[in-house]
Formats: sequence, structure tokens, C-alpha cells
Amino acid sequence: MDLLSDILSRMQLSGTLYFRTSFTSPWSIRVPSFENVARFHFAHKGRCFVRINPNEPPVPLEQGDLVIIMRGASHTLYCDPTTENQAVLLDQVVEKSGFTGKGALVYGETGTNYETQLVCGHFAFGDNAQHLLIDALPSHIHIRNYGEAAGAWMDNTLKVIGNEAGRDQMGSDLIALKMSEIIFAQALRTYLESEGAGLPVLAGFADANIARVLTAIHEEPAYPWTLERLAQIAGMSRTAFVTRFSQCMTMTPLSYITHWRMQIARQQLASTSEPIIEIAEMVGYHSEAAFSRVFKKHHSSAPATYRRQIRELA
Repeated sequence: MDLLSDILSRMQLSGTLYFRTSFTSPWSIRVPSFENVARFHFAHKGRCFVRINPNEPPVPLEQGDLVIIMRGASHTLYCDPTTENQAVLLDQVVEKSGFTGKGALVYGETGTNYETQLVCGHFAFGDNAQHLLIDALPSHIHIRNYGEAAGAWMDNTLKVIGNEAGRDQMGSDLIALKMSEIIFAQALRTYLESEGAGLPVLAGFADANIARVLTAIHEEPAYPWTLERLAQIAGMSRTAFVTRFSQCMTMTPLSYITHWRMQIARQQLASTSEPIIEIAEMVGYHSEAAFSRVFKKHHSSAPATYRRQIRELA
């Protein structure tokens, strides 16, 4: 599995909510915060504004644009600047429109010529899932003319999603949700290859030498990695490699290895009944005691305690 796919799979990325909208002017909607999700809005037809941070300019969402809003942040969608301060809470809009999850969420004045059609959705991650890549992303990712930027296949995918979301036909919900996961992965890849390439942590995925090392670590997380071996993979001297890796990833190579191993261990403890010693060996520890010490340092509880707490919450 490639590097980005491995990270998103371990974080248990999943589409959790999907719907289409038909908003006619004037309209303004306040979307409340929601824990542990990323949200997206794709402008299928028309245009609008998205205010995410009150201290920053709004994002102008033109037809064909995609915006992904990270960390479940609250935001306001509105048709033009004159309506922003008249925002109605999303729950009230849903109630007033009589939206049941089928078809489109229709809201606004009837008989107007200006309509905005959005495809909206949520991406969720597993409980306690964490990775530097996701943490390093900005408050939002705005990709202009997303279908064209991602390629003709994505443009076709978005058209399929727009047709499937909210339809009362067999398999429509599953098709829309799974395709939403494709949207997130493709958008993240596009962002890493463009404006995100110079940002801390993201730079490591854009740097060919460092990316080779990250790929090797993810392919064999239990391997007894040394700085010398990692530097060989990067094609650099040990000193130059450690310096560049630390600059790009904001942590040392060995710290990153430990971080990723503990994320794998967390997922295995939460989703399987495998003995702790087998999980320890899976991530490169031949002593359960040594593994437990490192795990507790990263997750604030011993492996057995963590597993028990997760099951009690299920």
C-alpha cells in the first residue's frame, strides 16, 4: 500500500454523511462545529462564500471548486456579503425545509434565478487516530476547479456522486459515501503536490528523498531501522539526512518511527483481540514490558488499560 493510502487506512478514514443542496437567494447558513470530522463542500452549480475564521477573508467558492474544512470547524455558507450576518443555524434550515436525507436540501426564496447547488459531506477518522500529516493541514483546503485539477476521471466521479447522493435507490448511499473517501484522498494528494509542498511536515511528503524513507518505514514498521540504513535509502549522508528529515517533518527519523508504530499498535488494540505481545512484535518490540512503556508514554495508559477503556466505550 502506498504511503498516503497507508496513513488514511490506519486512521480509518470513512465517509459518514452525504447530501445535495439547492439554495436560492437570499440565503445564509451557519454550520456548527462537529468533533473528529473534516467537512467538504463542492460547488456543483453556482457560487457562494464560506467564512471559516472570522479573522480571515471568506473563501469564494466558484462553480467547480472544492473546499475541505478540517477539524470539524464551524463555518458560515452564504450567497453574498449582504446576507452573512443573517445566518440561520443548519438544524433550523433542515427542519424548515422538511429535509429527510432523501433528494436535495432545498432552501431559500422560490422563483429566484440565482441558485447554488452544493454537494456536501463529512469525513470521519477513527477515535484517537492521529498522524502528523493530518495535524499539519491548515484550517481548510481550497482547490479551484477541482474536477479539472484532479483529472477527467474525478470530474466524472463528482458527477456520479451528485447523481447518487440522497437518491432513494439501492446502493446509492454506499456509492456516495465511498466516493467521498476518494475525494478526500485525491484532494490531499493535489494539495501536497501544489501549495502544501512548502509547509512543515507536508514538505516531507513532497521531498523525493524523504518520501522514499517514509515509504520504507510504512512498508516495514517493525524493521530494526537505523539512521545509517535510512540515510542509504534517502541517498544522503547520515548528517544531511537527519538534518533534512528533521526540518521537513519537525521531528527526528527515529521519533517518527516510534510515532507511527504507536498508531499501528493503538489501532490493533482497539480493533482486534490479538495478544499484546503479538502486537508488540508487529511494531518492532520483542519485549512486552518495553512496548508497554513506550505505548503508555504516547497514549497515557498501558496497552491493556487502553484496550479495556475502548471496549467499555463501545
